[in-house]
Amino acid sequence: MTFQAVLFDLDGTLLDTAGDMGAAANHVIESLGLPALTEAVLQCTTSDGSYALLKAGIHPELIEHHGLEQLRRQMLLFYGDNLCHHTRPYDGVPALLDWLNLSHIPWGVVTNKPAALTDPLLAGLALFRHCGVTVSADTLPQKKPHPAPLLFAAEQLSVQPERCVYIGDHRRDIDAGRAAGMTTVAATWGYISAGEDPNSWQADHQHGTVFALADWLKDTFDAKR
Repeated sequence: MTFQAVLFDLDGTLLDTAGDMGAAANHVIESLGLPALTEAVLQCTTSDGSYALLKAGIHPELIEHHGLEQLRRQMLLFYGDNLCHHTRPYDGVPALLDWLNLSHIPWGVVTNKPAALTDPLLAGLALFRHCGVTVSADTLPQKKPHPAPLLFAAEQLSVQPERCVYIGDHRRDIDAGRAAGMTTVAATWGYISAGEDPNSWQADHQHGTVFALADWLKDTFDAKR
């Protein structure tokens, strides 16, 4: 199979957003007089999103009292105002994206982060200026693990799904990629939930660093040309 495009998850795959996501969650949690989430909890929970972060730090009775949606709105409001204080690309990501650009290999992002947060975040980071497509949680009626966002991204890049590689750090990424007929890669440097075994996701490939992923992509694309 000749690959023609690369698609990425965002949080925990290209960007380490745990610092800013965690600050937003802790802003709400500490406002209730509760202890902040630790770095260890943030690293294994951030990929599961805002609901999971809040539930990790707030007792269910307090959540019921204040209302989960209200708490989430407070968190996302704070996060939207503080998107990129601590967020950084993982080591190796800028060089990998530069290689894709120089090699004229189209690439894009498919994330379950809402567009109201995704768009300004990516706009504020120069390494995304050549991103060919961005699909957020609310771009379509469906989000991952449904394959529709990945199929839409491939269509926007004018590439058949089976000629795309999709890379992510969560089971839903691999499930979505497999359902879309793409070659899947588990990014095990990302936010792997406690007790989660990436080997059980049945990804086609698995890499523990961005550098290992970059080497594999370069070998794969060079071999197919």
